[in-house]
Amino acid sequence: MNKDRKLLIAGNWKMNKTASEGAALVQGLYLELAGTKQLEIDIVVCPPFTALSEVSKVLVDPKIRLGAQNMSEHNYGAYTGEIAAGMLREFGVRYVILGHSERRQYFHETDEIISRKAIAAHAAAIKPIVCVGELLAEREGGLTEQVVGKQLRGSLAGLSKEQMAETTIAYEPVWAIGTGKTATAQQAQDTHAFIRRLLVELFDDTVARRVRIQYGGSVKPANAKELMSLPDVDGALVGGASLEVRNFSDIVKNSI
Repeated sequence: MNKDRKLLIAGNWKMNKTASEGAALVQGLYLELAGTKQLEIDIVVCPPFTALSEVSKVLVDPKIRLGAQNMSEHNYGAYTGEIAAGMLREFGVRYVILGHSERRQYFHETDEIISRKAIAAHAAAIKPIVCVGELLAEREGGLTEQVVGKQLRGSLAGLSKEQMAETTIAYEPVWAIGTGKTATAQQAQDTHAFIRRLLVELFDDTVARRVRIQYGGSVKPANAKELMSLPDVDGALVGGASLEVRNFSDIVKNSI
């Protein structure tokens, strides 16, 4: 673990948990994490939009921050069904997940759209977590760096060095999301190191050393310690395991 970069563990609840269930989950996390070394790690929970208000009310301790799972690239207006960054800020949202593979696959979000969302998030003082990752066929075809590189170049286009330094990258191999499969430690480290080298090329060495790169894809308490110990892995974007108090809190504890 690079001591210059504080670990960031974020829970993506996806389309799960009602407002009351979300509030109860956070209260349970506070109890489970009491007394642990939270100052060494940033913890974020990302409920669905409908639970943001209730969850924000129970996030009384800054050891856990509030995140959202998506947002619009537009700043208010006639965009039925969309959520503007300013609306998220009202609930104290500090982070937002952008470009998750499910958004790319099911809702056809492009790198260009994700770039516009990242710029809009920074304009509202919300830190983006930009997701990238390859399909199984692309991994097996030796195309990981080509695919991830293209996603990064497009999704980060237009960000200043200062904005990029406050942006998190989440590498999530699509073949490992919700499948129980996890990239090996070597696969994760190799791709994270590639991402950091690309950030040097796109921005500069100072920015690349500051950016946190999370791993996502079937992260569990059993593999958290090994993954978080890798030199270029700076945290985790946790899916299913973040829906259970014990699992998520054990991932946090095992990462410290």
